[in-house]
This record gives sequence, structure tokens and C-alpha cells, in this order.
Amino acid sequence: MSQSLSIPNLSIQVQGKDIQAISPIMDGLKKHPLSHTPWIAFPYKPKVDFSIAHSDDYVYLKYFVTEKHMRAVNTKSNEPVYEDSCVEFFISFDDTGYYNFECNSLGTFLVYFGKDLATRKPLSTETIEKIQTFSTLQKNLKDKTYSWTITWAIPVSTFTHHPSLQLSGKECYANFYKCGDKLPEPHFISWSNIETGKPNFHTPQYFGKIIFE
Repeated sequence: MSQSLSIPNLSIQVQGKDIQAISPIMDGLKKHPLSHTPWIAFPYKPKVDFSIAHSDDYVYLKYFVTEKHMRAVNTKSNEPVYEDSCVEFFISFDDTGYYNFECNSLGTFLVYFGKDLATRKPLSTETIEKIQTFSTLQKNLKDKTYSWTITWAIPVSTFTHHPSLQLSGKECYANFYKCGDKLPEPHFISWSNIETGKPNFHTPQYFGKIIFE
């Protein structure tokens, strides 16, 4: 059974605020866990939660991650950030395709749009670089893990294939992920469960329902 959630509207609270001011607001919202490890060959499960909200002009997303290892190599838009310590958000507004937002702990994004992994196309660097991020990182000496957070502010204009998009009242489908293909313990975890034979996040048939309030 797929997941579902309602996304609160913060239009009143966040007017005029920058990303560093939005980040603590996200701390006070409901946190949703990434609880599924769909593939038994990759059992490692870092602790990951997210909070999500929106305004008239932005989607706000904050990830809270604790994991054994860190990798942060990619620094340019649309480089393979999924090889690093990476969090992801895929969203489909209709049957024309889905957007995949993939981001490492440095705030480097890979963003594509399309109907599937093979045919999707990248968004422009200019569009991607309008996404704001704010991240924190600490090393936990007691158990030798890393705890990091990253807050995103995705402008509605980033959804370039939906130029008339209005978020309030919109029902659509999405999934949220954490991966790290080149970490010492590669892992693939998700919010809404996936039932495929091998790791593949590009599975809109397994997206959960989300409603923008």
C-alpha cells in the first residue's frame, strides 16, 4: 500500500524569509521517516526523516540524515550526485512525466524530467541553480556517525514543464529517497515502498499520494 500525506501551506509564515530562516521552521513540522529498504541485497538503513511544506511560490523540503559514512564529491549541476550521500524527491503532477530532484550534502543538484529513466531530459543549469539550499553537518564522536541536514526551497518556476502550476489544492504523486551508490555501504531507502527486482527509484507506479493544502 502506497503512502499519502498532506503538505502544509506556509505562505503567511515565510513571506520575505531566506533559506536560513526557513530551515528552523521546517524543524517544527511533522517529520516523515524513510522506512523502506526495498532490496534485500542492500540492507543498510541510515536514519532519515523529512519535513515538507509549500508557499504560493516554493516547495520547501528538509531532510534529517544520520549515517555511518559520508561522501561529497560532485559540485556541478547534473553530475552524478547519487554516488554521494544523496537525498532525493521525485514528483509527478500529471501523466506527462515526473521531476527527479537528487541532491548531495553540498547542495549540488541533478534534476531531470520525463516519463522514465531512459527518456527523461535534464533541466537547465540556470533553472537548477535557482533552488536555494542550506545544510548542516556534524560528526558524532560517540558512535562515529555523521548527522546532516539539508533544506531546499524549490521555486515553482523550476517545474518548467508546468508553466501554469498552482500548488494550493493540488493532488499529485511523489516519493522521497536516500541513497549513496559509492559509499562503503551502498543503500537505497524510500518513503513509499517499491516492488522491483533491483534498485530503481524511477518507478512512478509506486509513488505515494501528496496533497498541497
